Amino acid sequence: MTSSINSDDQSGDYSVKPGSLTPSDPDCAVLALIIPIGCAGLRLDQALAKLLPHWSRSRLQTWIAENRVTLDDQPTTAKHKVWGNECVRVLPHDITHETAFRPENIDLTVIYEDDALIVIDKPAGLVTHPGNGNWNGTLLNALLHHAPQLEHVPRAGIVHRLDKNTTGLLVIAKTVEAQTSLVRQLQQRTVKRDYLALALGEIQQGGLVDAPIGRHPTQRTKMAVTATGKPARTHYQVIETFFQCTLLQCSLETGRTHQIRVHMNTIGHALIGDPVYGGKPISPESKTGQLISSFPRQALHARKLSLIHPKTGQVCNWEAPAPEDIDVLLQTLRQLKKN
Repeated sequence: MTSSINSDDQSGDYSVKPGSLTPSDPDCAVLALIIPIGCAGLRLDQALAKLLPHWSRSRLQTWIAENRVTLDDQPTTAKHKVWGNECVRVLPHDITHETAFRPENIDLTVIYEDDALIVIDKPAGLVTHPGNGNWNGTLLNALLHHAPQLEHVPRAGIVHRLDKNTTGLLVIAKTVEAQTSLVRQLQQRTVKRDYLALALGEIQQGGLVDAPIGRHPTQRTKMAVTATGKPARTHYQVIETFFQCTLLQCSLETGRTHQIRVHMNTIGHALIGDPVYGGKPISPESKTGQLISSFPRQALHARKLSLIHPKTGQVCNWEAPAPEDIDVLLQTLRQLKKN
């Protein structure tokens, strides 16, 4: 699945020693732990059973199925293998479906819908899935209101994510069968995803960033290029060059947490407005520099999505135009370029 941790959640993670947390601990509304290297190769439920022995493995499996456990801020399964250094959050207390997983009347921009799929254009500010600090007002809550039958589909049909302040296309499965198909396509890397990204600096030609991504060794809410990370490949093409910044199309081969943001920062071209990985314009005092510095979020938009329809077997393609804030930014940059 595509990974995408909530970049606006700045709470720290901490390691948990086996037996150090008990069901009676008053501060355990949400448990955060880092999987130790010694658990590498175990299923997630097996690793948690070792780390949290006060709860039975069957109970931990139930919590995983109820979306009360996230792995690197992603929904997960009991069978998922862990390799060490993953961040796991466990919700052992009763934030139930009546509170965290209830339908909410939140507007959705639906690009396409049939009896198997929903494709939406996610706005900035909408968290994809309930998690630490965001237990309501999420896309999942909106989906349960829009299509109540999603209550019977794991994770309300969500199979991949976008960061809270990244906009663009997301596909949701309306049936378990469709969800299984989409998850397999994501695993086999046959789902095509193209993004618009505004990066700092004047990039003259496209390229490929092939660098593994894992959790940052010291700043646990961030991701980084690291030798122990998972393989990650991002292709980028130059669409338009401006003074101090470049409009790119970024295409994912893999779907790691914050992949485009981390990769572009790694090659010295952080995304405009990125609160976690962003840099500063070379000439912040210039009109362009001031414009870039004032943009309030990462300038990243999931513009194109292509996949095989789970029922028909046909290749489906969708495209969402740039949202208003990015469009206005581009128009202003073009006007400054003329002047």
